[in-house]
Amino acid sequence: VLKTMNDRFGIVHGHMETVHAYTDDQNLHDNIHSKERRGRSAPLNMVLTESNATSSIGKLLPELAGKLTGNSIRVPVPNVSMAILHLTLEQEHTREEVNEFLRDVSLNSSMQRQIGFTVSNEVVSSDFIGDRHAGIVDSHATIVDGRQVVLYVWYDNEFGYTCQVVRVGQKMAGIQYPVIPARPVNDPAVDAAAKKVASIKARSA
Repeated sequence: VLKTMNDRFGIVHGHMETVHAYTDDQNLHDNIHSKERRGRSAPLNMVLTESNATSSIGKLLPELAGKLTGNSIRVPVPNVSMAILHLTLEQEHTREEVNEFLRDVSLNSSMQRQIGFTVSNEVVSSDFIGDRHAGIVDSHATIVDGRQVVLYVWYDNEFGYTCQVVRVGQKMAGIQYPVIPARPVNDPAVDAAAKKVASIKARSA
């Protein structure tokens, strides 16, 4: 989601807060832990802790290195988490423009297997258990005020993460799946190829 937002709108800086299901790194009962807060009972508390995601993003997307801060709140649910992205963009945009772009990405781009989009105003965390996407944008929660954008992105931190690892492996192995529809909307590579074909046809004529 961050990559697509940066490619389309340009991210000046931002903050990512993850509301994360508790993990096996935490204690079920108050006990000793190398990180004090994580030693408190995970099923009974919200636990504020650091997030390694922002440093990882800088390595994966060098263009965003140093632009993002982040924290995590571990909450007492067994699975499914949410990333809340507070972004400052290069120019002003509308809520409709941002949502329409992300919807288009989820349906008509090469990222459609990674980015999901929901228009339901009834969904809760358990509805996303078993979802294969790396992230699902909750469109009803999107906030836009000029250059300031807040996105709420659900993800299954167990199965969704595993699916993303598989996708990375497939990418490294050169395995590709067809994109539906066959001609993605706003896909630069496809647009460039289409223009080249049109140019050849024009010269032939």
